[in-house]
Formats: sequence, C-alpha cells, structure tokens
Amino acid sequence: MAQVKLGIALWSQASSWQSFLDAALRAEKLGYDHVWTWDHLYPIFGDPRQSIFEGYTALAAVAQATERIRLGLFVGANTFRNPGLAVKCVTTIDHISGGRAVLGIGGAWFELEHRALGIEFGTGFGQRLDWLAEAVPAMRTLLDGGEVTSQGDARYHFDHLYQLPPPIQPHLPIMVGGGGEQKTLRIVARHADIWNVFGSPETVARKDAILRSHCAEVGRDPNAIERSVGCKIVIGESPDAARRKYETILAHNLIPPERMIGDETWWVGTADQIAETMRAYCAVGFRTFLCETPAPYDIETMETLIGVVRPAVEGSVAIA
Repeated sequence: MAQVKLGIALWSQASSWQSFLDAALRAEKLGYDHVWTWDHLYPIFGDPRQSIFEGYTALAAVAQATERIRLGLFVGANTFRNPGLAVKCVTTIDHISGGRAVLGIGGAWFELEHRALGIEFGTGFGQRLDWLAEAVPAMRTLLDGGEVTSQGDARYHFDHLYQLPPPIQPHLPIMVGGGGEQKTLRIVARHADIWNVFGSPETVARKDAILRSHCAEVGRDPNAIERSVGCKIVIGESPDAARRKYETILAHNLIPPERMIGDETWWVGTADQIAETMRAYCAVGFRTFLCETPAPYDIETMETLIGVVRPAVEGSVAIA
C-alpha cells in the first residue's frame, strides 16, 4: 500500500477568523498531515477588495491551538521579508508548535499587492528567482545553526548573521513552490526537502524528469525530495452536486466563473472521480496533495477526501 499524504491549504481571503481557525482544527481532528495558508496581502482570486489574513501570524495562532498537525505557508513570498526575518518567523512558529513548522518559500508573483504596499517587485520573474536562489541557501544555513555573511554584489547584505534559538526540529524542512525549469527546479534540487508544483500528471512528470537531471548535476539523491501537487478539490455525492458547491465557492469569493475556465487545478466531482485523478499523479511519483480549500470551508469535502478518497487511492497504488 502506497502512503498518500494530505494537506489542507486554507484560503485566507473572504473568511472570518473563527471560521478559518475552526477549519484548521477540523483538519487536525480528521487526521490531515499538514495545514497551510497563503502568504498574500491582497486576495488573489476575485475582487481584491476583500478581507484577507496575514500568513505567519495566522500560522502562529493555529500553532498555539493545535497539537499534531504540521504548519506552513503555501508558499512564502520571498519578496515580503528579508530571508533572515523569514527564518526567525518560522523558527518562532516551530517553538510555539513544539516542532511542527515547515518553511514554504517561492519567488512571489502577485504584482498588485507589491505595488500597493510599496514592496520591491524586481524587473521580472527571472530577477525574483535570482533573489530566491540567494535567499534559500542562506535560510538553510541559518536553520541549521550556521552563520551567514553576504559576498560581493549580493541582493542581501548579511553581516555575520546567526539566529538563536535554533528550531526545535533538528532539520526544519524547506518547501519550494514552483515549476520553472531552469531556475526554480535548480533551487529545489540543491536545497528543498519538499517540492510543490501545479499541472497535469503529464506536466508534473516532465518537470520531475528535469528535476532529476538537476539533482544529478549537483550530486543529490532525487528521492530525498518529497513531491507534492497543489490542487483545489470539491467533492459532492454527484457531479451536479459538486458543481453546485463549486459555483457557491466562486460566488462567495467574488470570482467570475469565466475566469476559471480551463483551470486544471480545480478537481470537481464525486469521491470516485477525485480518487481516479489522484491515482494518475501517484502513478508518476506524486503522493502528497495540498488541497486549497476556499471559504466557505466545505466540511463534506474535507471529510470525504481523507475518509473515503485517500483509503481508495492507497489501496490501489503499488509502491514504486
């Protein structure tokens, strides 16, 4: 039997705090492996003039309220914080939680929130990935108890930077999100413990092959990196029932339905249909699923995904 890991990635927009917290507590009670939330300062779906909670402070509160489930940002925006500050934030959450934090990090992409807050966005995605390539190894060194000093014309200007206390975990994991084949996947190959990506089974399999070639270049075992797929799952007793719930979610988040046409990250259907979709990813080596869960948080989907779908998938997939 192949183990399938499940995480709930709670949308932090268009929700009350109590509803958000209740959903995180339910995820722990149901047995999910981890709970995540966005690192965004403006809503990224629908009208940007909606409420949204900040990621690290939300995780800190969830850490205090939970006992078992792992916690992370899906994924942190490297542009928002100096990498040393990001390490300090996640280390604090690691202590609050008793050693359950994951450092999720990516290059950042949502220009509107950067412009509104006056946060430097760079000349393009390539430059932001260059910043990420500098930030992630510094983060790894700091998390592992080392000291960092910047060299030459670096983006960051660390001066004998260290941090105390260290995380509770001897090796606090880093998750890198993204599928850029020349820059992001090289960062993953060198430094990531977990890699998250979106796309069809064929797409992620192709990117996985590229990741393996980057791992070979740096002498790293590619199997040391956990593969995870981002998705948005809505489950109903029938396809029509699932579709109605999906439409309710879009309306609640002020998302015009036409904007979601062709978005293959939405998996909307019955438990059997979702299980079949997940099997296709398991077949190409992706057995961790981070399910984005929008408000209003759907209890039926959360319960069915872990109580019905996961056992069905685990019972039908052989270990590679």
